[in-house]
Amino acid sequence: MKKILDLLGIILPALIIILGIIRVFVQKTRGVNGLTMIFAILLLLAGLVRYFVYPGGGGSHSNEPKPPPLAVSKHSEAFNQSIENVLNAYYGLTVGFVNGDTATINQSGNNLKVAIDSFKVDELKQDSLIYETALQPLQNIKSEIASIIVDPSITEKRGSFNIFSNELFTLLSTVRYDRAKLFWQECDVAFGEDRPGNWLSKTEQSQNPYGQKDCAEVKTNINFVPVDTTKKR
Repeated sequence: MKKILDLLGIILPALIIILGIIRVFVQKTRGVNGLTMIFAILLLLAGLVRYFVYPGGGGSHSNEPKPPPLAVSKHSEAFNQSIENVLNAYYGLTVGFVNGDTATINQSGNNLKVAIDSFKVDELKQDSLIYETALQPLQNIKSEIASIIVDPSITEKRGSFNIFSNELFTLLSTVRYDRAKLFWQECDVAFGEDRPGNWLSKTEQSQNPYGQKDCAEVKTNINFVPVDTTKKR
C-alpha cells in the first residue's frame, strides 16, 4: 500500500505537468495555471526523491535485504547456564586427564557431578520427543561420572571418560545446544591400535587427555549457534 501511495505521488503531478504541456504546445490553448504548474513540479520532485532516495521508500532501497532479527537462543538463560556449568567442569576434568593428575580428575569429577545434577532437563518437557531422547544419554553420563570418580586407576578413569564424552556429545546434539561451537576431537590410538578415544573441546586445537601427544583430530562439531547479526555486514 505504501509503495502505491509513493507511486501516486509521482504519477499525479506528472499528469498535471503533461496536461499543461499538451494544452500549450499541442492544443494551442491556455495551459494549466502557472502556480499550479510550479506546485505540480515541486510535488513531482518530492515524489521522485521519496521513491528513489529516501530510506524506507518504495524504490531501490526497498530491494535491499532487511537485517534479520537479533540471534536469540531457543533455550532459556537458566538452561544454557546449566549446560555451560557442565561444560566448564568437563573442561577442568579434561585438563586433569591431560596432566595425568588423579587428584584434579577426582575434584573436577565431583564438580562435574554437581553440575550434571543441576542440569535443567525439565525445560525440555515442552518437546516430549527431545525430552525422552535426552533422558538416556543424561542417565548414562551420570553413571559414567560416578565411575570416573571411583575408578582406582587412571587407565580405567580414561575409559569411563571416553564413554562419558560420547554420551555428552549425544546429549548436546539432542538438545541442540546453541551458545557455542564445540569440537569433537579424536585420537585414533587412544586405547591401542584402532581403538580411538574422543573428547569435546571449545577450540580446534586441543591437547589429548588419553596420554598421547600430537594425537588429536577434529572429526566433527556441534554448531547450532544462530548467526550473529550484531556484527557488521
